Amino acid sequence: MEEVDRILIHSLKQVGTDVGEDVDSVKQFTSELIVEAVVRCVRVIDPSLGSGLSHLLPPGMSARFRLGMSLAQACQDLGYKGEIGYQTFLYSNEPEIRSLLMFLVEKLPRESAEASDQPAGKSVLLQKAIADQIKAQLAVPWLPPNCRLPIQCKTQSRGPCYRFSSQPLSVPYSLKVPQNKLSKEVKEYYREFQRAVTSQPSQPVAVPASLLDRHASELSAAQEWEAEWNSQGLLSRLTPEEYRSRKRSRLQRRIEEQLRAAAQPRPDSQGAQRSTSDLAELLQSFGGGSSGVDVLAKGTRFTHTEKFTFTQELEQMLLAAAASSSASEPEKSAQQQLASASASGGGSARRSEEELRAQQQEEINALQQQLQQLSLQMEEVGGDIRNLTTSINQMSEELKDMEKSNTENEELVRVKKQTMDLLPDGENNLEKLQNLVDTSVKRLDHLKAQWEKHKGPLLEEQQRLKELCSNQEAESDRMLAEIKELHDKIRQSAEEAKKKEALYKQLLTEYEKLPKDVSRSAYTMRILEIVGNIKKQKEEITKILSDTKDLQKEINSLTGKLDRTFAVTDELVFKDAKKDESVRKSYKYLAALHENCTQLIQTIEDTGTIMREIRDLEEQIETENSKKTLTNLEKILEDYKAIRQENSTLAAKIKEA
Repeated sequence: MEEVDRILIHSLKQVGTDVGEDVDSVKQFTSELIVEAVVRCVRVIDPSLGSGLSHLLPPGMSARFRLGMSLAQACQDLGYKGEIGYQTFLYSNEPEIRSLLMFLVEKLPRESAEASDQPAGKSVLLQKAIADQIKAQLAVPWLPPNCRLPIQCKTQSRGPCYRFSSQPLSVPYSLKVPQNKLSKEVKEYYREFQRAVTSQPSQPVAVPASLLDRHASELSAAQEWEAEWNSQGLLSRLTPEEYRSRKRSRLQRRIEEQLRAAAQPRPDSQGAQRSTSDLAELLQSFGGGSSGVDVLAKGTRFTHTEKFTFTQELEQMLLAAAASSSASEPEKSAQQQLASASASGGGSARRSEEELRAQQQEEINALQQQLQQLSLQMEEVGGDIRNLTTSINQMSEELKDMEKSNTENEELVRVKKQTMDLLPDGENNLEKLQNLVDTSVKRLDHLKAQWEKHKGPLLEEQQRLKELCSNQEAESDRMLAEIKELHDKIRQSAEEAKKKEALYKQLLTEYEKLPKDVSRSAYTMRILEIVGNIKKQKEEITKILSDTKDLQKEINSLTGKLDRTFAVTDELVFKDAKKDESVRKSYKYLAALHENCTQLIQTIEDTGTIMREIRDLEEQIETENSKKTLTNLEKILEDYKAIRQENSTLAAKIKEA
């Protein structure tokens, strides 16, 4: 039982039970430790059952009884078939507790029981370190800011907290563009001029958030592509590159169609025409518009600059003309007044400089109004130009339609002309036409006969090709299903390989941390000794069973032989006993001997039965002794006294109330 208890204690420690180092057997478990172990196991097996159970034994006796009943009910709900109640936890005995703990340990889920042995290498070690730090910080009580020490200021202040602010990063690798498809110049840029990731964000605190954001976006893109390829890409029977190119061309075509639809002229308002023109220009830049229209021409930077300069010069010329035409008279009068004011010094004192500025400001305002009117006229002219351009396009389409109908009419005229040329010599032409018709009918009949000859083999070939095509489709569907299954198996195998690789790394790390002075051979010899003892016990049990079987066979054969011998002897002696008196006495002695032997055998069997019962009673006595009945009775008496005292206290409180 020592090995079993060690295994149980090790499993209980793994689920979080606080088992002391000096406890090495179930016999040393106290009621508090039993309750904690059972509650920890129940919480791991079924959290819904263990969430409402406390792993600490309450001080009150009534609360202890309620907790014991709740634990017993939880164990029964988990499937424990043994006898269990509150006495199992409060007045425990070694065999029952060992049986219950063995049941709970066997019920522990392997994943949760082996959670500590299933890490993911360095990442899980980092997570464990973070969890330990968080637990340590949570264990420290909160203190006001004025009472904090320097070490507590680091953990309980809001200084190290920052907002999650991510920024775009430039890295030398990407899931969209493989490393081997990068150009030489791009690789050289990454090698020579690319800044480190830690120096790209504007603030150092944004580096982790930026890395997490980029990793999440790449991971989601890869998952979306994998899901789309497994659901639609495999059904298209294309390679991934062909599927991507087809998807790209479809997207480009849809964009062009949307832009063409948006570029159609709508006579709603002038603003709508302007947006239509802008969309038309954008469509022309995509290459989707017609190249014959000058308005949709893309142009170059030089033409744009030239057009802009010419427009500015034109506006300046118009402004100068308008200013000269509208304000020539006021300027002349102002110039004359200035000249006269400069000639006569006394007259310049009558008009101040502020009046001249006010007059000039009025003239500037008038010019600005004229400029706004001219701008409105230019916008109207531009709208007319756009309308004319639209009408030109419509007229071009109408012209194309008219040319098409004209071509059809010309064809009809040509046919009618040929018919009219044949009318003067109608009878000869009719005869020729009839000959042509007869020849055509004969040729058609000949072709029908030839078609009937070739029709059968062609139909058979068509049917065979259809069957072959259907078989190929079925085979391709089957292969497609197999490919999907292989993809799933490959993904599962890859995940399993990653898990095992991570487990190997962590086990290697834990192995390096273990002390190296422990001898592996000692454990091996111990295991071999246990296996040898078990083997010897099995051999002895087998030998005892075989000896018992042999003895039983021998007893059965001797009993049968004795019965047969007695029957023969009884028959022979009984025949002679009718004739001779001495033989009659011998017959009586024989019967008495047989009866005494039967009683002796029965006595021996009863003795064996009694010995077995004695051994069973001794085992029961040992079992009852191991149950600590006297100790439990003493505990029950103490608990009974405590309950009576609690009841009397409660009754006194009720009376006082």
